Amino acid sequence: MKKKDTFKLANLKLKSRLIVGTGKYRNFLEASKAIKESGADMVTVAVRRVNILDKKKPTLMDYVDPKKINYLPNTAGCFNSEDALRTLRLAREMGGWKTVKLEVLANKRNLFPDMIETIKSTKVLVEEGFRVLVYCSDDPIQAKKLEDVGASAIMPLASPIGSGLGIQNKINISIIIKNSKVPVIIDAGIGTASDATIAMELGCDGVLINSAIAKAKNPILMARSFKNAVISGREAFLAGRMKKNFLGNPSSPLAGLI
Repeated sequence: MKKKDTFKLANLKLKSRLIVGTGKYRNFLEASKAIKESGADMVTVAVRRVNILDKKKPTLMDYVDPKKINYLPNTAGCFNSEDALRTLRLAREMGGWKTVKLEVLANKRNLFPDMIETIKSTKVLVEEGFRVLVYCSDDPIQAKKLEDVGASAIMPLASPIGSGLGIQNKINISIIIKNSKVPVIIDAGIGTASDATIAMELGCDGVLINSAIAKAKNPILMARSFKNAVISGREAFLAGRMKKNFLGNPSSPLAGLI
């Protein structure tokens, strides 16, 4: 009997290994359609940018039901530990969310993570009872430090946020995966479906996508392509690819040739 391939993330069991963002769409309706087509059962929500509770304006909850899909509040737009901690504490007060995504950015131009502030913030949040998924650099040493202070998942960038450049350092990502006992989820820089497949073939536990779907000419169709790409990449990883060989190797046996 085939063993079920479950995705355990913090305190959750997810069906899909694709996590999608809720920002950058033309409107909440388009976002909801893309999310549905993606098959994702977790979405990230920028607490500082996306309207969640102000009933005087359209809210994300009107279109994406938090009772049917897991919300993952994040700290997008935070450039220091104090702002990030305040944002996630607010999320806990607003919706009771304790499984959260932390990102503390170093600068506005490249949006790389400030790893000193990130590690410090992770430690505080874990001590306060949060389950923290952490956006980080693709540095295996820093990733391991995050795990050591209690991160529930490591989320290394593929390339700069919103760049669409895809995975730029497969070697470091592979080392992070090998060294980690918690899930590793590629976050930031994915441009198209094949990038997600590569991430999954490397052995990543999941992929987080926002810009690549929201900024596509057809976000709903792109969302479906990412759903299939993640499934395909995961199955290829589980199947175990053939070894690479720089010499030709005929697919048919040479013995017994006429």
